[in-house]
Amino acid sequence: MWPPKLGILTAYVVLGVTVTLSADEKDCFCKIPLKGEVDDCSCKIESLDSFNNLKIFPRLHSLLNKDYFRFFKVNLKRPCPFWGDDGRCALRDCHVDKCSEDQLPPGYKESKQEENKYTKEAQEQLHTDCKEQKELGGIDKTISSEDRESFKSWSKYDDAQDNFCELDDDNSADMEYVDLTLNPERYTGYKGESAWRIWRTIYQENCFKPDTPVPGYGPAEARGAEGKALQSGLDLMRSLKGMCLEKRVFFRMISGLHTSINVHLSAKNYLPAANGYGKGTWGPNVEEFQKRFDPETTNGEGPQRLKNLYFTYLVELRALAKAAPYLEQEDFFTGDEKEDNETRNAVKDLLKIIKSFPDQFDESRLFQGNNKEAQQLKEEFRKLFRNISVIMDCVGCDKCKLWGKTQTQGMGTALKILFSGDTMGPDSTVDAQQKKNFQLRRSEIVSLFNAFGRLSTSIKEVDVFRQLIKEKDST
Repeated sequence: MWPPKLGILTAYVVLGVTVTLSADEKDCFCKIPLKGEVDDCSCKIESLDSFNNLKIFPRLHSLLNKDYFRFFKVNLKRPCPFWGDDGRCALRDCHVDKCSEDQLPPGYKESKQEENKYTKEAQEQLHTDCKEQKELGGIDKTISSEDRESFKSWSKYDDAQDNFCELDDDNSADMEYVDLTLNPERYTGYKGESAWRIWRTIYQENCFKPDTPVPGYGPAEARGAEGKALQSGLDLMRSLKGMCLEKRVFFRMISGLHTSINVHLSAKNYLPAANGYGKGTWGPNVEEFQKRFDPETTNGEGPQRLKNLYFTYLVELRALAKAAPYLEQEDFFTGDEKEDNETRNAVKDLLKIIKSFPDQFDESRLFQGNNKEAQQLKEEFRKLFRNISVIMDCVGCDKCKLWGKTQTQGMGTALKILFSGDTMGPDSTVDAQQKKNFQLRRSEIVSLFNAFGRLSTSIKEVDVFRQLIKEKDST
């Protein structure tokens, strides 16, 4: 039976250390030590808390309210390629409010008008006007349908070489701008088999498996949908010691993303009116947070999940530091000259702080050597993450899908940055003049900053919950 009972004491294996608590202490999450070095990194959690909460979070919170970062163009209508529609979430809080054209910044409207020049109708009119001007020296531009299909596959292949996630097609008629500040990530009521199938598919089918069999690893027995999804994650977490560094990194990043989402759902939970009547409020739900992260309710794994949040934060922090020379040259254009200038200055200020962090994640430790085995592992790493980004199209709640796509695309952009450039390591950088004319789309930049913003907010909210639990247990 787990955890092992030691008389009136209860033993937990927390962050790799056995912690023994008395009966009075075992129900208090705040007394479980969330400290020490982040796994596979040299950084300490205590220094990250201070760095994020005092320096990063305030700046990032302000920056993400700028027009460039709050408007995200996304396709929420892409069909799920893995299974049929099992029913959309009909809850009001699952709905996403789209932006009308008059709500967009001026530069976004102009770009939309510019796109109209390339519509099918406009091209047909242009063809008609030019038809009479053909000369004997004209070039035969005939291309067979088979060749055109080949071109599509070439383009798709070239695009995939640098991308760790499946990006939405900018030319799709289903692409729409969404104001992320009007659609906050929070509890929506989306749950049950449909929701848990997403995480079960990620953990069971799109995470690396142990190199050698691990006792207890594999699909959980009949525990219900939630239990099976959680157990898959627990089994993988316990088998990390049997994996190479690259596979551990992959799992910790996915677990960190999952943890961050759960923190937000707990921090922005719907709280009914105290008297049972009237309108409720949105705020932190301590009981929900403890259910998801307390050792007592998570087989002792809650603190490790939180530790993976810090790991994911460090990976994306390093990506922003590495891409700083590129991002410092970005215009962050929206058409509002005053705000665009403020945005550029705010980004430079944030990047200056990010670059000052001394214990950056070292990506040069991954995929070492140019041998065939390292390259195959890197390609498998990329393939599995791209699959996860596509799985987000299977989420049945639009608001959950919006933030799932935003955060996986941001994480994929971070990975793209880390493995681009002429050199690797904590002091290396990347800009547009380097490997393959490195470029980031607007949507990649927006998702990168917003994904990092979600992680930063999660770390801040963990501290808030720590204080709330202390207050709760002292009364």
